[in-house]
Amino acid sequence: MRDAIEKDAFGPEYVIEVYDPKIGMEGFLVIDNTAFGRGKGGIRMTSDVTKEEVWRLARTMTWKNALADIPFGGAKAGIVWKGGDVKLKKAFVQSFARLIKHFTPKKYIAGPDVNTGEEEMRWFVEATGSWRSATGKPANLCMEAFGKAGEKCGIPHEFGSTGFGVAKAAQVAASQLGIDMKNASVAIHGFGNVGTFAYRHLVELGAKIVAIADKTGAVFAPEGFEEKQIRQLISSKSPISDYKGGKKIGSEAFWSIPVDILIPASVTDVIHEANKDGIQARIIVEGGNIPMRESIEEELFSKGILIVPDFVANAGGVISSYAEYRGYNPKRMFDLVERKIMRMTRLVLKESMRRKKNPRAIALELAQKKVAERMKK
Repeated sequence: MRDAIEKDAFGPEYVIEVYDPKIGMEGFLVIDNTAFGRGKGGIRMTSDVTKEEVWRLARTMTWKNALADIPFGGAKAGIVWKGGDVKLKKAFVQSFARLIKHFTPKKYIAGPDVNTGEEEMRWFVEATGSWRSATGKPANLCMEAFGKAGEKCGIPHEFGSTGFGVAKAAQVAASQLGIDMKNASVAIHGFGNVGTFAYRHLVELGAKIVAIADKTGAVFAPEGFEEKQIRQLISSKSPISDYKGGKKIGSEAFWSIPVDILIPASVTDVIHEANKDGIQARIIVEGGNIPMRESIEEELFSKGILIVPDFVANAGGVISSYAEYRGYNPKRMFDLVERKIMRMTRLVLKESMRRKKNPRAIALELAQKKVAERMKK
């Protein structure tokens, strides 16, 4: 059955469903594998999040952390969130936190994901009573360092470590195909935290962003976007449909724009049977988690598209989480993200091209070998 959770030699170790009848909060926590350490993964808040989706994401985190050589296991959480005011959202987050408190931080460490950021992480640790139960906390949320003078502070998701890492992965992938980033055309689907920071860092590398899409629609700007206006849209968190200029296009038309690099940085399964045949990118860098099912990814790879899988490309967020957990400052965190992302991407893509094998399969081999060896110990 496609939507069932698959159990295998790697996990999952825990599949937890919680419900608060007082406010109608329903949530899921999957701790997939803790061979490398405590399960690490963000909390997703969407109207249609499912237990199966959370499990798929948790398994991705298992491979992501192992491949990045981070002492965390794989986990993920989801809260069914159909919308509401800040007061209700806080109540949902804190209800979920209290119901899974038994697992934090010994087995699970939370973090930001879709519709959760630094404030949600503040609420989460307030409810668990443990500063260590989540990363991605506000920079002004600090605690005294253990056993020495000083303090450790949050490194919020809003610093953009994931999008920064996606841009670095794209840079490596382009170099593998001999594409000059200063002439590279890029389309970004999803303009939240990951998409906006990927945009910023790709522009700094000289790339030309020619198309941006979010849930309100898409804009095609063959000569690139006007920087001042884009900065204003990002700072005000306005939809891309408010952009004055370019050509407004339908969501499906976005996928058929010929570009050097396509970055799906939105939600799960955004590339699917209905739009996969129109894709004309030379490279896909998976900024979002599980942007397509593996069968579709394999089909696109067989057509000659180089794909940087999610657990390689978007590992910047969990690398940042590790940096926060260790008490690093933001500069040291960004240095660590750049070094690890570029090394992983280069390793996976070179081996993929040498063996003419899908990069996901290569990355999976490497990650599974690491986890299996650790499990033996």
